Amino acid sequence: MATTDDDRRPKYQRIADSLREAIQSGEYGPGDRLPGENELMAAHGVARMTVRQALSVLKDEGVAESRKGAGVFVRSFRPLRRRGIQRLAQEQWGSGRSIWSADTEDRTLVVDQVTVTEEAAPEHVAPVLDLGDEDTVCVRRRRFVLDGKPVLFATSYLPTPLVAGSAITQPDTGPGGTYARLAELGLKPVHFREEIRSRMPTRDEAAQLSISAGTPVILICRTAFADEGRPVEINEMTLDASSYVLEYDFDA
Repeated sequence: MATTDDDRRPKYQRIADSLREAIQSGEYGPGDRLPGENELMAAHGVARMTVRQALSVLKDEGVAESRKGAGVFVRSFRPLRRRGIQRLAQEQWGSGRSIWSADTEDRTLVVDQVTVTEEAAPEHVAPVLDLGDEDTVCVRRRRFVLDGKPVLFATSYLPTPLVAGSAITQPDTGPGGTYARLAELGLKPVHFREEIRSRMPTRDEAAQLSISAGTPVILICRTAFADEGRPVEINEMTLDASSYVLEYDFDA
Protein backbone atom coordinates (compact mmCIF):
# COMPACT_ATOMS: atom_id res chain seq x y z
CA MET A 1 0.00 0.00 0.00
CA ALA A 2 1.41 3.41 -0.99
CA THR A 3 2.46 5.79 1.75
CA THR A 4 0.72 9.16 1.61
CA ASP A 5 2.23 12.52 2.51
CA ASP A 6 -0.05 12.58 5.57
CA ASP A 7 1.39 9.25 6.75
CA ARG A 8 4.92 10.64 6.56
CA ARG A 9 4.13 13.58 8.80
CA PRO A 10 5.24 13.31 12.44
CA LYS A 11 2.50 11.99 14.71
CA TYR A 12 2.40 15.17 16.75
CA GLN A 13 1.81 17.19 13.56
CA ARG A 14 -1.07 14.94 12.52
CA ILE A 15 -2.69 15.35 15.94
CA ALA A 16 -2.22 19.13 15.79
CA ASP A 17 -3.74 19.23 12.30
CA SER A 18 -6.72 17.16 13.47
CA LEU A 19 -7.36 19.48 16.40
CA ARG A 20 -6.95 22.57 14.23
CA GLU A 21 -9.50 21.22 11.73
CA ALA A 22 -11.92 20.54 14.59
CA ILE A 23 -11.52 24.13 15.76
CA GLN A 24 -11.99 25.54 12.27
CA SER A 25 -15.11 23.44 11.71
CA GLY A 26 -16.66 24.75 14.92
CA GLU A 27 -16.48 21.50 16.86
CA TYR A 28 -14.48 23.46 19.44
CA GLY A 29 -15.39 27.13 19.76
CA PRO A 30 -13.60 30.08 21.38
CA GLY A 31 -13.04 29.36 25.06
CA ASP A 32 -13.76 25.63 24.74
CA ARG A 33 -11.45 23.18 26.45
CA LEU A 34 -9.56 20.85 24.11
CA PRO A 35 -9.24 17.13 24.91
CA GLY A 36 -6.78 16.49 27.72
CA GLU A 37 -3.45 14.73 27.40
CA ASN A 38 -4.75 11.37 28.62
CA GLU A 39 -7.68 11.49 26.22
CA LEU A 40 -5.46 12.34 23.25
CA MET A 41 -2.94 9.65 24.20
CA ALA A 42 -5.68 7.02 24.23
CA ALA A 43 -7.34 8.25 21.03
CA HIS A 44 -4.12 8.34 19.00
CA GLY A 45 -2.06 5.63 20.70
CA VAL A 46 0.90 7.91 21.36
CA ALA A 47 3.10 8.91 24.28
CA ARG A 48 2.45 11.95 26.45
CA MET A 49 5.40 13.82 24.94
CA THR A 50 3.88 13.47 21.46
CA VAL A 51 0.58 14.92 22.68
CA ARG A 52 2.37 17.79 24.37
CA GLN A 53 4.22 18.55 21.14
CA ALA A 54 0.91 18.65 19.27
CA LEU A 55 -0.66 21.02 21.76
CA SER A 56 2.47 23.18 21.71
CA VAL A 57 2.06 23.61 17.94
CA LEU A 58 -1.43 25.06 18.45
CA LYS A 59 -0.26 27.29 21.29
CA ASP A 60 2.69 28.57 19.25
CA GLU A 61 0.29 29.41 16.40
CA GLY A 62 -1.89 31.38 18.79
CA VAL A 63 -4.80 28.99 18.20
CA ALA A 64 -4.87 27.68 21.77
CA GLU A 65 -3.71 28.75 25.21
CA SER A 66 -2.88 26.98 28.47
CA ARG A 67 -4.69 27.78 31.69
CA LYS A 68 -2.78 26.67 34.74
CA GLY A 69 -4.39 23.68 36.36
CA ALA A 70 -7.30 23.67 33.90
CA GLY A 71 -5.95 22.46 30.57
CA VAL A 72 -5.61 23.83 27.04
CA PHE A 73 -8.39 25.97 25.58
CA VAL A 74 -9.27 27.41 22.19
CA ARG A 75 -8.05 30.98 22.24
CA SER A 76 -10.97 33.36 22.57
CA PHE A 77 -9.07 36.61 21.94
CA ARG A 78 -10.38 38.41 18.85
CA PRO A 79 -7.46 39.68 16.71
CA LEU A 80 -6.97 43.43 16.65
CA ARG A 81 -7.38 44.97 13.18
CA ARG A 82 -4.71 47.65 12.86
CA ARG A 83 -5.88 50.15 10.26
CA GLY A 84 -2.50 51.49 9.26
CA ILE A 85 -3.66 54.50 7.24
CA GLN A 86 -6.87 55.63 8.94
CA ARG A 87 -5.32 55.61 12.42
CA LEU A 88 -2.68 58.21 11.43
CA ALA A 89 -5.04 60.62 9.67
CA GLN A 90 -4.98 64.16 11.08
CA GLU A 91 -8.75 64.03 11.56
CA GLN A 92 -8.11 61.24 14.08
CA TRP A 93 -5.54 62.76 16.47
CA GLY A 94 -6.34 66.33 15.44
CA SER A 95 -9.83 66.01 16.91
CA GLY A 96 -8.48 64.76 20.23
CA ARG A 97 -9.10 61.07 19.58
CA SER A 98 -6.43 58.49 20.26
CA ILE A 99 -5.03 56.89 17.11
CA TRP A 100 -5.85 53.61 18.86
CA SER A 101 -9.58 54.28 18.68
CA ALA A 102 -9.39 53.54 14.95
CA ASP A 103 -8.36 49.98 15.83
CA THR A 104 -10.04 49.04 19.08
CA GLU A 105 -13.70 49.92 18.32
CA ASP A 106 -15.62 49.27 21.56
CA ARG A 107 -12.93 47.19 23.26
CA THR A 108 -11.03 48.22 26.38
CA LEU A 109 -7.42 49.28 25.84
CA VAL A 110 -5.14 49.93 28.79
CA VAL A 111 -1.70 51.52 28.56
CA ASP A 112 0.51 50.29 31.36
CA GLN A 113 4.18 50.35 32.31
CA VAL A 114 4.50 53.93 31.02
CA THR A 115 7.92 55.53 31.51
CA VAL A 116 9.25 58.83 30.18
CA THR A 117 12.96 59.56 30.37
CA GLU A 118 15.65 61.74 28.83
CA GLU A 119 18.49 59.70 27.35
CA ALA A 120 21.39 59.94 24.96
CA ALA A 121 20.14 59.36 21.43
CA PRO A 122 20.81 55.73 20.37
CA GLU A 123 23.17 55.29 17.43
CA HIS A 124 20.41 54.15 15.08
CA VAL A 125 18.09 56.99 16.12
CA ALA A 126 20.39 60.04 16.06
CA PRO A 127 20.98 60.21 12.28
CA VAL A 128 17.29 59.71 11.44
CA LEU A 129 16.30 62.58 13.75
CA ASP A 130 19.23 64.72 12.52
CA LEU A 131 20.83 64.76 15.98
CA GLY A 132 24.45 65.15 16.98
CA ASP A 133 26.51 62.80 19.15
CA GLU A 134 25.83 64.80 22.30
CA ASP A 135 22.11 65.36 21.73
CA THR A 136 19.48 63.70 23.89
CA VAL A 137 16.00 62.41 23.21
CA CYS A 138 12.77 62.17 25.15
CA VAL A 139 12.02 58.43 25.34
CA ARG A 140 8.46 57.25 25.90
CA ARG A 141 8.01 53.52 26.65
CA ARG A 142 4.52 52.01 26.86
CA ARG A 143 2.86 48.62 26.88
CA PHE A 144 -0.65 48.25 25.46
CA VAL A 145 -3.07 45.70 26.93
CA LEU A 146 -6.32 44.83 25.15
CA ASP A 147 -9.08 42.78 26.79
CA GLY A 148 -6.59 41.94 29.53
CA LYS A 149 -3.93 40.68 27.08
CA PRO A 150 -0.64 42.46 26.26
CA VAL A 151 -0.59 43.03 22.50
CA LEU A 152 2.16 45.59 21.87
CA PHE A 153 4.91 47.60 23.47
CA ALA A 154 6.33 50.72 21.94
CA THR A 155 9.28 53.06 22.38
CA SER A 156 9.12 56.59 20.97
CA TYR A 157 12.11 58.89 20.54
CA LEU A 158 11.67 62.66 20.17
CA PRO A 159 14.41 65.34 20.15
CA THR A 160 14.58 66.80 23.66
CA PRO A 161 14.84 70.48 22.59
CA LEU A 162 11.61 70.16 20.59
CA VAL A 163 9.44 68.78 23.37
CA ALA A 164 11.04 70.04 26.62
CA GLY A 165 8.44 71.40 29.01
CA SER A 166 5.48 70.05 26.99
CA ALA A 167 2.96 67.36 27.93
CA ILE A 168 4.92 64.96 25.73
CA THR A 169 7.38 64.62 28.61
CA GLN A 170 4.56 63.50 30.92
CA PRO A 171 3.09 59.96 31.15
CA ASP A 172 -0.32 61.25 30.00
CA THR A 173 0.06 63.41 26.90
CA GLY A 174 -3.63 64.41 26.85
CA PRO A 175 -6.34 64.25 24.13
CA GLY A 176 -4.97 63.30 20.73
CA GLY A 177 -1.69 62.10 22.22
CA THR A 178 1.82 62.96 21.10
CA TYR A 179 0.85 64.09 17.59
CA ALA A 180 -1.71 66.59 18.86
CA ARG A 181 0.89 68.02 21.24
CA LEU A 182 3.46 68.26 18.44
CA ALA A 183 0.91 70.20 16.41
CA GLU A 184 0.49 72.65 19.29
CA LEU A 185 4.26 73.15 19.25
CA GLY A 186 4.16 74.04 15.55
CA LEU A 187 5.52 70.62 14.58
CA LYS A 188 2.38 69.02 13.17
CA PRO A 189 3.13 65.66 11.52
CA VAL A 190 2.31 65.84 7.82
CA HIS A 191 3.92 62.63 6.63
CA PHE A 192 4.60 59.19 8.09
CA ARG A 193 6.82 56.31 7.02
CA GLU A 194 6.43 52.79 8.44
CA GLU A 195 8.80 49.88 7.95
CA ILE A 196 7.52 46.41 8.85
CA ARG A 197 9.47 43.25 9.63
CA SER A 198 8.75 39.98 11.41
CA ARG A 199 10.89 37.57 13.45
CA MET A 200 10.77 35.31 16.47
CA PRO A 201 10.70 37.10 19.84
CA THR A 202 13.56 37.50 22.26
CA ARG A 203 13.03 36.09 25.75
CA ASP A 204 12.29 39.57 27.11
CA GLU A 205 9.79 40.32 24.33
CA ALA A 206 7.99 37.02 24.91
CA ALA A 207 7.73 37.83 28.62
CA GLN A 208 6.43 41.36 28.03
CA LEU A 209 3.78 40.15 25.58
CA SER A 210 2.94 36.95 27.50
CA ILE A 211 3.51 34.81 24.41
CA SER A 212 5.32 31.54 23.85
CA ALA A 213 8.78 31.54 22.29
CA GLY A 214 7.28 30.07 19.10
CA THR A 215 4.92 32.99 18.45
CA PRO A 216 6.44 35.53 16.04
CA VAL A 217 6.41 39.26 16.61
CA ILE A 218 5.82 42.05 14.11
CA LEU A 219 8.25 44.98 14.25
CA ILE A 220 6.96 48.34 13.01
CA CYS A 221 9.24 51.36 12.93
CA ARG A 222 7.39 54.60 12.23
CA THR A 223 8.99 57.96 11.55
CA ALA A 224 6.85 61.10 11.75
CA PHE A 225 7.81 64.16 9.69
CA ALA A 226 6.72 67.77 10.09
CA ASP A 227 6.81 70.39 7.31
CA GLU A 228 9.82 70.43 4.99
CA GLY A 229 10.57 66.81 5.82
CA ARG A 230 11.68 67.52 9.38
CA PRO A 231 11.74 64.25 11.41
CA VAL A 232 10.10 64.74 14.82
CA GLU A 233 9.56 61.21 16.15
CA ILE A 234 10.66 57.62 15.75
CA ASN A 235 8.32 55.01 17.21
CA GLU A 236 9.55 51.41 17.44
CA MET A 237 6.70 48.96 18.07
CA THR A 238 6.75 45.23 18.82
CA LEU A 239 3.44 43.45 18.21
CA ASP A 240 2.22 39.97 19.09
CA ALA A 241 1.68 38.64 15.55
CA SER A 242 -1.09 36.28 16.68
CA SER A 243 -3.09 39.24 18.03
CA TYR A 244 -3.06 41.39 14.89
CA VAL A 245 -4.42 41.77 11.40
CA LEU A 246 -2.63 44.57 9.53
CA GLU A 247 -5.08 46.39 7.26
CA TYR A 248 -4.15 49.01 4.63
CA ASP A 249 -7.08 50.57 2.78
CA PHE A 250 -6.31 53.19 0.12
CA ASP A 251 -7.42 54.38 -3.28
CA ALA A 252 -5.67 53.29 -6.46
